[in-house]
Amino acid sequence: MNALVPLPVLLPLCATGVSLAFGVRLARFQRFISVAVLTAVLALSVTLMIAADRQGPLSVHLGDFAPPLGITLVADRLSGLMLTVSSAVTLSVLVYSLGQGMADRDKETPVAVFHPAYLILVAGVSLTFVAGDLVNLYVGFEIMLVASFVLLTLGGTGPRIRAGSTYVIISLFSSMLFLTAIAMTYAATGTANFAQLAQRLPDLPLGVQTLVQAMLLTVFAIKAAVFPLAAWLPDSYPTAPAPVTAVFAGLLTKVGIYCMLRTETLLFPGNRLGDLLMAVALASMIVGILGAVAQTDLKRLFSFTLISHIGYMVFGIGLATREAYGGAIFYVAHHITVQTSLFLVAGLIERRGGTNELTRLGGMARSAPLLALLFFVPAMNFAGIPPFSGFIGKLGLMRAGVSDGGVWAWILVAGATVTSLLTLYVMAKIWNLAFWRTEPPGQAAYGTVLETADDSDDDEGPGPDRIPGTGDEGVGPAPAGRTVAATLQGQAVTTTVRPPRAMTAATAGAVVLGLAFTVLAGPLTAFTDRSAAELISRRPYVEEVLGP
Repeated sequence: MNALVPLPVLLPLCATGVSLAFGVRLARFQRFISVAVLTAVLALSVTLMIAADRQGPLSVHLGDFAPPLGITLVADRLSGLMLTVSSAVTLSVLVYSLGQGMADRDKETPVAVFHPAYLILVAGVSLTFVAGDLVNLYVGFEIMLVASFVLLTLGGTGPRIRAGSTYVIISLFSSMLFLTAIAMTYAATGTANFAQLAQRLPDLPLGVQTLVQAMLLTVFAIKAAVFPLAAWLPDSYPTAPAPVTAVFAGLLTKVGIYCMLRTETLLFPGNRLGDLLMAVALASMIVGILGAVAQTDLKRLFSFTLISHIGYMVFGIGLATREAYGGAIFYVAHHITVQTSLFLVAGLIERRGGTNELTRLGGMARSAPLLALLFFVPAMNFAGIPPFSGFIGKLGLMRAGVSDGGVWAWILVAGATVTSLLTLYVMAKIWNLAFWRTEPPGQAAYGTVLETADDSDDDEGPGPDRIPGTGDEGVGPAPAGRTVAATLQGQAVTTTVRPPRAMTAATAGAVVLGLAFTVLAGPLTAFTDRSAAELISRRPYVEEVLGP
């Protein structure tokens, strides 16, 4: 069973080479490879999660080189759960993107790189979840960075290039800080292996331990978009295509949370910086949700809610109790699926209404009832309405705070309650503007493949009731079902009222996955509690890697 641990990383990497070799010459085969590989990765992830739960952590030393020289990959309960949820989400987003036509759009755009870049991104995410040392964790981050820049800038529009540049600059800064922390750790302990560091770090002077811990937390907080290190996110994610934004918002920020969970439990037990973590958790909750309240652009609004709800996870890490860690793990898994679902729905809304601007939307509850349902369910889940999994996760974290009884814990419980209420307000605002109210005059229902006028550098682009380039700009949209031989900022315009079935099915699948956490809340809560106990114990992980 240990031999399966590297496969979630190796399969996407090998498929990347095959996908690049075929390119657009055999586009269907390229899409088949991507779907087949991600399905296999999902099956492997489920197998590893079940095996880790029944047998304990699994590990493999690549090349049979023992630490600290060799590359060690480890899968425990936490890794298995993260691999499973991330694999399911990336598969759903891939199906969504295929339905959207991202893989075969304008010939001038190098879309042949989408599938390879996406597979590399999956490999990088998987590597971070099974990395058994700081160096390979860094490698996983860099693999994600390269793939992320390609995906963020697909289409080469001005806003995407600017957003991608900001993302790369911030990521490079965090990478340099990460390398510095790794160098300091290796100089002080002679190893970068997690299991060995768990044994050697306690022997270092307290000041050195605290400095390394603070540097690593800063790196991971940037990746997770924890306030005040989250200013880059609302400007970077909304410009990307809908499926790219969905997988970034739903998954990549949780990689940073996973790393915080791993290092705070395995390398730095004792919760020395717990008060600091709870302070930034509170700031993330309040600042993020207030930013969301002020937004009328749907993608930017969801980006601010992402920052806000990262605070719940940091809250659990800051409390550093078994109950809190269990609640944080549960909430991470819940948030990945629900946040991804909301961004996929945002893509459907943009395609249906021609814009992300809430003030220009309306009437979709009547004109698109299925879309309304696909939004309503994850929105209520996200807001924490009983009996959804969002309520269960928040309740678990608040119970942990009450059990702790400290001043910061009670402040965070109050902050979490206010944030949850404001989240409900934000979801109600979206429902009222986009779905419940009467359709604004002049609104047209047509779809856009990847771009809208909002992506243009020109603020005076055509409105949602125009089809640019047709010669009939003053007449209005073409009849539904007709494909217009025109372009919208260089991309094809499709006048279908209904989105492709694959897009709707993928979104529905993500919504159902979120609901599955509600139906299976009992077993999942028990699993996350066992994961938390394993993290706090540390012994199973260390003995699996180094031996008893």
